[in-house]
Amino acid sequence: MSLASWFRWNEPPSRISQRNPTEMVVETLMMELSWQIKQAEKQQRERENEYRKIKTGVDYGWLVSYPKQSYDISPGERLQLEDMCTKIHPSYCGPVILRFRQVVAEYEPEAQEVSRLFRSVLQEAAEKIKEEEEAKKLAKQWNTKNRTSLSLATFKSRSRISPFISDIKTISEDVERGTQPNRRVWSMPEFRNTK
Repeated sequence: MSLASWFRWNEPPSRISQRNPTEMVVETLMMELSWQIKQAEKQQRERENEYRKIKTGVDYGWLVSYPKQSYDISPGERLQLEDMCTKIHPSYCGPVILRFRQVVAEYEPEAQEVSRLFRSVLQEAAEKIKEEEEAKKLAKQWNTKNRTSLSLATFKSRSRISPFISDIKTISEDVERGTQPNRRVWSMPEFRNTK
């Protein structure tokens, strides 16, 4: 038995995560929600302490004990939010978190309002994802569609621009013959179909 195999035997087995990406997105987004709720509670307590300090002129913050139980969203609402999180593609998880943090920083919500803001950010992201998927689908249809009538290559092959053909009438020929020119614009080349 070699020394290298002994070291490999001693290593913990490398485990690949058994969870799929959707579960990881849901877990990550829900962890962000609970963290933002706790932050909102903390800010709410700090605002209350500042208000008391201004009102009484004395800081009794060191005497205040905060309840251990904090605000939590209802199980039904949690299930709805988790269902909305499943619609978020893993590549959008980071931008959704950044947008959520931006909205929370902008509005400075109470703890009860955080889940509502989270829901609106998820809806916004889901709509954006849907729009992008529809745009990709349309682009794919457009690229695979037969576009022979619109393509420049077929236009070139069907008609030829012939500026030097001898039977093209010019203004100088009409002047030399003394005839009236017809209503065609003479500065444009003549197009002919080669069917």
